[in-house]
Amino acid sequence: MEHLDIYKCDICGNIVQLMIVGGGELVCCGKVMNKLEPKSHEDSIMEKHVPIFIDNTENLEIRVGEILHPMNNEHYIMFIQAISEDKTTVQTKFLYPDQEPKMFLNSGFNCKFAREYCNIHGLWENIYDK
Repeated sequence: MEHLDIYKCDICGNIVQLMIVGGGELVCCGKVMNKLEPKSHEDSIMEKHVPIFIDNTENLEIRVGEILHPMNNEHYIMFIQAISEDKTTVQTKFLYPDQEPKMFLNSGFNCKFAREYCNIHGLWENIYDK
């Protein structure tokens, strides 16, 4: 278990993020929760799931997919998360159907990687190489 790991209950669908490591197991609905392992560009035949970075002069845009991921009731991105290199700073944007799967960070945010969660295809991650 590590700081900021994400776990999911296979029974009810609860998703939790580990904030402070204290030991023990995360349990939901009477069963141990599964740690989600993010997929990356290397795993992708579905390029619409990988977080993409667009560096503008005023901000950093994180979008899900070269071609934006669909955002309908059946298939959508539930959140995008930007994380600093030392994992001390995290910004999360929760999304809903019909919203664009994009997030904007001010130029002062030292983003090292981003991840997103698709309600069907799970957790995806990409590293920001400035």
